[in-house]
Amino acid sequence: MAKPYRSRINRQPSQFRIKFIPSITVIMGSMITALPLVTDYPILPPMGLLVLLSWRLIRPGYWPVWAGFPLGMIDDMFSGQPFGSAAFLWSLVFLALETLDRRGVGRDYWQDWLIASLSIIFVLICGMLVIDFQSNLLRLEILVPQILLSILLYPFVTRLIGAIDNWRVAV
Repeated sequence: MAKPYRSRINRQPSQFRIKFIPSITVIMGSMITALPLVTDYPILPPMGLLVLLSWRLIRPGYWPVWAGFPLGMIDDMFSGQPFGSAAFLWSLVFLALETLDRRGVGRDYWQDWLIASLSIIFVLICGMLVIDFQSNLLRLEILVPQILLSILLYPFVTRLIGAIDNWRVAV
């Protein structure tokens, strides 16, 4: 029979929190893009990608390399992109991050921000080119506000994910 008041010394964090909170936060970030915001140009940052990059750069060994594919598929359901585009692009980003982790010794905050910025630029430009390569190749400048907003929002998302991660592993 379990004791109603266990000692704080022997307590363990919830296995649900440990295993599922990172994936749930990425899915919730992807769902933000489904908000009914009508604009002529893309302005809403890809929150699912920002949350994914935050988790991946805060906890490098948490997800396997293939985890970008199913999370990207879920993002494709909410973002309106062609099905499989985010899955492919997020998988490429995960492969690049895994390569950097294997070759690099350590990174600081600024290097993580640079890596995330380059990943954001890559995913947004390639995502736009997936939709219609010929007509969108000449109109890449319309992505500049979305790219800038995403890069500037990344530190705030990382801070939020850091707080969620502290709560996740706390007793």
